[in-house]
Amino acid sequence: MNRHHTHLGRLACRVLAGLAALAGALLAPAAAYASLPPHGGGPAGTQTTVRIITTGGMPGWQVTLIAVAAAVLAAALAVALDRSRRARQQVRATTA
Repeated sequence: MNRHHTHLGRLACRVLAGLAALAGALLAPAAAYASLPPHGGGPAGTQTTVRIITTGGMPGWQVTLIAVAAAVLAAALAVALDRSRRARQQVRATTA
């Protein structure tokens, strides 16, 4: 495997990661907007009643803890994958 091919692979991986981050950044406001209650409209004189349930659910600190744990796990997997790929490349280089 030549040097240019591995460089293009890394570049493609970075571009895909950037596109995923951009998609997440664009979809987050849309998801937040979709969770808003409907505006009091409809036919003339009708009003929409929105009931908000405030009991139950998951506390914010638990959501944050899950998000942080997922990020740490993803980072650890990425590092492990990168190290195994590099080890495989070094073995190929020594045997070639």
